[in-house]
Amino acid sequence: MTFTDSPFTTHALRRRALNDAPVRPEGDFVLYWMTSARRSEDNFALDHAIEWARALDRPLLVLEALRAGYPFACDRFHDFILAGMRDQILAFDDSAVTYRAYVEPWPGAGRGLLAALAARACVVIGDDYPTFFLPRMLAAAGARLPVRFEVIDGHGLVPLRAPGKECLTAALFRRHVQRWVPAHPDDAPAPAPLADLRLPLLPAALLPERLSDRWAFGVPSDLSALPIDHTIAPTRLAGGARSARARLEAFASEGLAGYVENRNHPDADAPSRLSAALHFGHLSPHRIFRRLTDAADWHPGRIDPRAMGKREGFWGLPAATEAFLDQLLVWRELGANVCHHRPTTGDADLWATLPAWARDTLDRHAADPRGFSYELAAFEAARTHDPLWNAAQRQLVREGYIHNYLRMLWGKKILEWSASPREALRIMRVLNDRYALDGRDPNSECGIAWVLGRHDHPWPPERPVFGTVRYMSSENTARKVRLRAYLQRYGT
Repeated sequence: MTFTDSPFTTHALRRRALNDAPVRPEGDFVLYWMTSARRSEDNFALDHAIEWARALDRPLLVLEALRAGYPFACDRFHDFILAGMRDQILAFDDSAVTYRAYVEPWPGAGRGLLAALAARACVVIGDDYPTFFLPRMLAAAGARLPVRFEVIDGHGLVPLRAPGKECLTAALFRRHVQRWVPAHPDDAPAPAPLADLRLPLLPAALLPERLSDRWAFGVPSDLSALPIDHTIAPTRLAGGARSARARLEAFASEGLAGYVENRNHPDADAPSRLSAALHFGHLSPHRIFRRLTDAADWHPGRIDPRAMGKREGFWGLPAATEAFLDQLLVWRELGANVCHHRPTTGDADLWATLPAWARDTLDRHAADPRGFSYELAAFEAARTHDPLWNAAQRQLVREGYIHNYLRMLWGKKILEWSASPREALRIMRVLNDRYALDGRDPNSECGIAWVLGRHDHPWPPERPVFGTVRYMSSENTARKVRLRAYLQRYGT
């Protein structure tokens, strides 16, 4: 058997090697370094690691680590991730896979841990991810590791590399989704890969001291001793796979039917609240797709090819299901497509992803007088003249989330009230990444870029500050959507 050419079941477009180091069949175990697909089910990377362990007849070790010094590290994000780790300990318990959670007690405490494990590994498997600091971290690890390092793309139903190019419009990407999904019905991760799994067990003596006790550092209940931002508190939205599955079930059985009618009304509270679980990898988009299509007894024969490229009618599903799937499969994965082809390591990179017409019109109006102008501190504290904008910002600070429709208005007003469009971009990124549970994500970057004109078209007439970028106002929003209960809740 030639291990580099083994017939693994994960689609080749989802697999890539980050170094030229060899596979070492004589190693002690296969290592899966879990960084973004933080789940034990519906996980392509876990499936691939299991197949390597079977091929090599070696134990499988899963390491899920949490750094102390990542950008915007705070109680809110740590709490969400640690809830997931607790679920993982239960999920992997009594399985054939050894799972270890490691939380850095101080920045740099985990330095050398991956290298020490890789020195004894046959092969290292990781999660592919297209934004935040993760691409740089993975590339750096690949350059250092003495053993083959493969990363697996489980971000969406369409592999990041499948379109082969950056998609500039949602309409173009929608066609890619509608072609790929029906043509690849087997491109799905195993729903329960640990069930009845048989592998050699990993002797505890092979683990480094930092991982010898699975409870050591893994699931601290008191975050106060960790060197992270304690001013940004956890929210009521619970992290972890179990909570995510419960929210999915509640949405599918109770919330989905009224999704089209209610999704734009903040008073209705109709959104699924699944974006944070998707961001942290506690829930797979494949599981969501399977749950919603199974509920409708869907099969590919119900597809209407005459509706190719359209938002409605293609899948042969109820209107509410098709509307939600368009958000999940098209808009969410469109952001990942752009990040994959044009990594955004800073504000300048994200600005460069805007279409030329948007950059030109915003630059022409960058010096326009502003009726109101605020700096980051005023925005952050919700100290503007606009009660609706302030309410949206308070929701973000308190709950790590802004209602989807109001998030668009939130961004448009930051553009209107900032000293320049580039300053508006910076402020949106800071507030979103600091507070939003689904921040630091391709979908978040796509939303911020949309505010500035990406995946949109010119909207005449030309206006001050905006030029021909789409304009939104709080007054028009108040006429279109129900806000009374929302303003009562977040108005102060």
